[in-house]
Amino acid sequence: MKELRFNRDRMIIGPGALSAIENLEGRRFFVVSGKGSMVKNGTIGRIKEMLKKENKAYDIYLGIGGNPTVEEVEKGTARMKEFDPDVVLAVGGGSAIDAAKVMTLLCDYPTLSIDDIRTGNAPAARRKITLVAAPSTSGTASEVTGAAVVTFEEENLKVGLKSPAFFPDIAILDGELTLSMPQNVMVESGMDALTHALESYINKASNTFCKAISKSAAEGLFTWLPASFEKGDIESRQNVHEFQSLAGLSFANSGLGMDHGIAHAFGGQFGTSHGLLNAVALPYVLEYNSRDAGVKADLDALSAAIGGDVIDRVKALKKQFGVPETFKAMGISEEAFAEHYESLLDNSLKGSTARNPVPISREEMDKILKSIYDGQIRYSEAE
Repeated sequence: MKELRFNRDRMIIGPGALSAIENLEGRRFFVVSGKGSMVKNGTIGRIKEMLKKENKAYDIYLGIGGNPTVEEVEKGTARMKEFDPDVVLAVGGGSAIDAAKVMTLLCDYPTLSIDDIRTGNAPAARRKITLVAAPSTSGTASEVTGAAVVTFEEENLKVGLKSPAFFPDIAILDGELTLSMPQNVMVESGMDALTHALESYINKASNTFCKAISKSAAEGLFTWLPASFEKGDIESRQNVHEFQSLAGLSFANSGLGMDHGIAHAFGGQFGTSHGLLNAVALPYVLEYNSRDAGVKADLDALSAAIGGDVIDRVKALKKQFGVPETFKAMGISEEAFAEHYESLLDNSLKGSTARNPVPISREEMDKILKSIYDGQIRYSEAE
């Protein structure tokens, strides 16, 4: 028996969907965002005007970084508790939404700690605060998942915290918010979304519903990511925005794999873009996992649907987008790689790697990481 959860309340989609804020119930809105991009493109200003129009009290909390830390989350929680909101509106990249999820739960349960959440002792639902998520990037799908990634700096490790209480009540998918994404953010978030779709598609814990959703998400992303990169128009951006969220609906129920385990390890150590790490490692991971007969069958079916070999298409997208071939090429020095290697190896075996369709030993992970680092394949070819 398996229980599936696809979102909590509702999704509001389409260009201009942000205007739905005017009709949200609640009197006290705490707005969480990043370090300024939503101010620069006018989104925060629009939100202020909508809240003022409806005579809502509000507080704007900016400054969530690309890899939110425990310290950042706890600082934001203190501010949120002071304001005492009945609605939290997270607008911006996945990091801002992830941080808002944890902050909201900690605010709703004042005696709860982030360590309680990490050890699986979090409540299953919020009590009084409505959480609304409006992503401005198209990758994490945090607006439809029960996960939140936080960096534990003392361990140099990004940890995917999980709780049903993290599912936002409302997801707003407005492609207009993505039009101001810098090209590198579009690439990194888009490849993150594709990784979500593919890792959830081949996951052994998947099922009929999740496979159909993740396969559709992958097909849509293979179709629309190139146009989003080349043209960046509202049609391509809205489509990518919706397909990345579709991938989230799948992986929230099926899980991911070692691409994410590796990305969290390297991102925690070096502070490197999660999406970029996923993109660099993805073809290596798919190639390795295709040794499993079930994975190969799934990839063959998807290859037939998109009219070309999946792994070749991933490599072509990387080339088109200018994604480096290896971790070394993306700027991780040999000295840093060697200095931190043992912890990188240990941490790469944690988290999502436990759900990889092919079980990974420490010896095999050693071969995989070194192969991704310099591009020289050390693991055996898929049989």
